[in-house]
Amino acid sequence: MSIKTAKIAIATAAVATLFSATISNAQAQTVAFLMPDQASTRYEQHDFPGFKAAMTKLCAACKVIYQNANADVALQQQQFNSVIAQGAKVVVLDPVDSAAAAGLVQIAQSQGVKVIAYDRPIPAKKADYYVSFDNEGIGYAIAKSLVENMQKSGVPAGAGVLQINGSPTDAAAGLIRDGIHRALKESKYKTLSEFDTPDWAPPKAQEWAAGQITRFGSQIKGIVAANDGTGGGAIAALKAAGVKPVPPVTGNDATIAALQLIIAGDQYNTISKPSETVAKAAAEIAVAFINGKTPTAKTTLYNTPSELFVPAVVTQTNIKAEIFDKGIQKPAEVCTGEYAQACKKLGIQ
Repeated sequence: MSIKTAKIAIATAAVATLFSATISNAQAQTVAFLMPDQASTRYEQHDFPGFKAAMTKLCAACKVIYQNANADVALQQQQFNSVIAQGAKVVVLDPVDSAAAAGLVQIAQSQGVKVIAYDRPIPAKKADYYVSFDNEGIGYAIAKSLVENMQKSGVPAGAGVLQINGSPTDAAAGLIRDGIHRALKESKYKTLSEFDTPDWAPPKAQEWAAGQITRFGSQIKGIVAANDGTGGGAIAALKAAGVKPVPPVTGNDATIAALQLIIAGDQYNTISKPSETVAKAAAEIAVAFINGKTPTAKTTLYNTPSELFVPAVVTQTNIKAEIFDKGIQKPAEVCTGEYAQACKKLGIQ
C-alpha cells in the first residue's frame, strides 16, 4: 500500500468512526416519561409499557426514566427537575396541572430540552409537540351516544341528565367537558347539575353523585361521566341508593372494570383509545427530536404541533368487535366470575 493510499484509508476510517460516534451519541440519550396520577391504572398497565416497548424498538441504546406524580403538582415538578438533572433530552409530560406545567416547559426549553405534551395539553405555553386522542371529540361522542340511546329508549324531551367532568386542573378534562356541553346543547335534554371531579378521583365522583340522587331522584335519566372511574363512581352511588333500573352512564378509557360493567348492563358506553397508540407516537416523536429532526404536525392545538387520534365509542352492541376481536383485551382477563355468563350471551369467549 502506498503512503497516499494509506493516508486515504486512515482518513476514511476516521470519518467513519466520527460518523458512527455521531450516530451513537444521537441515539444513546435519556428520555423521561412523566405521568400524572395513579387514580387510573392505565399509566402502569398501558401507557408506560407501550412507550417503553416502542422506545426499545426505535432506540435500544436510549435510557428511559419513568415517574408518576400521584396527583401531586409539587412532586411532579421535583420529578421534572430531577430527570433534567439526569440528562434527559426529551421529556414526555402528562401534567398533573396543565397551567402549572407551563413553567416546566419554560425551564426545559431554556436548557434545550424538548417537551412532548402527552394526553393533556399545556395551553399557556407552547410545548414542542402534543400527542393525544381528540379529547373534545371524546366528550362529544360519549354524550351524543348517550343522547341517542335515551331517545331510542323513549326518554321524553326535557328529561334531566347529570354531568360529571374530570379534574379542574386538567386541560384535557376541559376539552372533554366542552365536547359534552356541545352534544347536550344539541339535544332536547337538560343538565340538572354538573361537577368537576378533583384529581379524577372516583370516590369524589361517587360522593357527589349520591348527593344529586338524593336531590333529584327519578328526574335523573342519564349521567354523562368523563371517564370510567367517575362513571364507575356514579354507578356505585346509584346502586347504593337502590335505583332500578340504573339509568345509562357513560365512560372513557375502556378499563377492565368498565368493560365488565358494560357487559353486565350497568354502564352504557366507554371509549376505546388504546394508550399504546399514543405512547408509540410519543416514542416516535421523541426519537425524531433526539436525532435532530422536526416531527411533522398532523394538526395544531393551542398553537402547538399536534397529532390527535380518533377513538371509538364502545357499547354492548360492538364491544366484542372493538375490544376482543381487535385483541385490545382478552376474554380471560374480563370475563371472570360473575361476568362469565354475560360474556357468553354477547358471544365473547
